Amino acid sequence: MGRDGPEPPPSAAHQVETDDQTALVSKPRSKGGNSGLASAGFNIINSIIGSGIIGLPYSMKEAGFPLGVLLLFGVAYITDYSIILLIKGGNLSSTNTYQDLVRKTYGLVGYLILSALQFLYPFIAMISYNIITGDTLTKVFQRIPGVGPDNVLTDRHFIILLTTIIFTLPLSLYRDIAKLGKVSLTSLILTVVILVIVMVRTVTFSPQVPKSENAWIFAKSNAVQAVGVMSFGDIFENYCRDDNLATFGRFCYGVTVILTFPLECFVTREVVANVFFHGNLSTVFHIVVTVVIIAVATGVSLAYDCLGIVLELNGVLSATPLVFIIPTACYLRLSKERWSHSDNLLSCLILAVGVLVMTVGFVLTIMYPQECSHGKEMFYCFPRNVSFQNSTLPP
Repeated sequence: MGRDGPEPPPSAAHQVETDDQTALVSKPRSKGGNSGLASAGFNIINSIIGSGIIGLPYSMKEAGFPLGVLLLFGVAYITDYSIILLIKGGNLSSTNTYQDLVRKTYGLVGYLILSALQFLYPFIAMISYNIITGDTLTKVFQRIPGVGPDNVLTDRHFIILLTTIIFTLPLSLYRDIAKLGKVSLTSLILTVVILVIVMVRTVTFSPQVPKSENAWIFAKSNAVQAVGVMSFGDIFENYCRDDNLATFGRFCYGVTVILTFPLECFVTREVVANVFFHGNLSTVFHIVVTVVIIAVATGVSLAYDCLGIVLELNGVLSATPLVFIIPTACYLRLSKERWSHSDNLLSCLILAVGVLVMTVGFVLTIMYPQECSHGKEMFYCFPRNVSFQNSTLPP
């Protein structure tokens, strides 16, 4: 940054949000306490990585593995470049937050659109977390001796309500995000455990799974949708229910999701506070807003349990504008450089790609929604009924 310009936005580095996908959202300010460096680091890393890292195979499957890897690097580069554009835009407009930048560039309408997107992205992520919690922990409890299919612990609705009341709601009621530092550290440790389990099962379980057709094809028709879903997809759905190691992995996954949920709630509540309460919530309104947000998210997750289409719509309609479209549109309007300048040309390219991904991705998601395989046991988990020699996975 130039020395004669305003300071770069202090929240720019905090505006990366990745759960189903990478997005730029406003991180809540720490209220009522001071966040230490370690605590802030754990919260940021947990927010960026979350539990989405183990869902990358889903996006790779949708795009084709070689193209999926390229798209992953491409999305990472665009996200990094978008943050740089936000900082440059902050200098040009003498603003220090994402919201102020958009308000000064596109007025109240632009600010409200941004706020709606910043609310919807983590809010839908909260719904997704509840769905994953219900799907994952019910399979864990089924492995407990004496817990049959009619037991209340195998009811996803009961599990979602139980974890919400006991864990996610109390954690989300904290006013100071620094208090979630230890929670985020625990979530990160469990994420590492999950990755180890997945790698172990890659070696030990692969021989039991028949080869897929076109497994190494470069690109597939769902590549555009994969851009919007560069996270989620419950990889543990691929393991058999009687797999004890996978069951432990499911337990770790469920806990990780529960511990990441409060960070998303902080973001949604912060957006509401900024739009309707000038950034300040009294104790009473803090509790009321938190309870209402979580109640609505829980209600939706209880009524709807198909994860795929939720994540795809969230990716193309919320994450893509936040990452691809809005930062570049703001910079292009504020930039005083020639149109032939590299920043302007690259911004135009990213803006066009963002509009294409959002439009095409939305159309494909509506026309060709992903199959909802909620609770479905994979066919190779029944070796007595399947001949693996000539079997192939469905495309």
